[in-house]
Amino acid sequence: MTKPFMKYASIILTIYLLSFVLDTIHIGNIPALLIMGLVLLVVNLILKPVLLLITLPVSLLTLGLFSFIVNAWTIMIADHFVTNISMGGFLNSLLAAFIIVIFNHLFNNMNKVSS
Repeated sequence: MTKPFMKYASIILTIYLLSFVLDTIHIGNIPALLIMGLVLLVVNLILKPVLLLITLPVSLLTLGLFSFIVNAWTIMIADHFVTNISMGGFLNSLLAAFIIVIFNHLFNNMNKVSS
């Protein structure tokens, strides 16, 4: 599988599973979830590099951990643009960002093993 598809799958899977675990994350319908994944991919492609560049000094001071905050911001931005999905605030977005990174690494490792 290609890298953008694996990232897309990890985004959708994370938000879907977190909606079962956390009551504050609400998914109105499946097309909204699919659109959320696409919007988040576009936000990560366009806006995330700019945010990482702006926050580079803070990221260096925290040894890269501030990048999770930037990931949470991108999820909140994508949540703002997609109707029928509510992430429920910053902490839920931060948790989603952390789990998306974990799933993305798992998918990448599975792809390396199968190749």
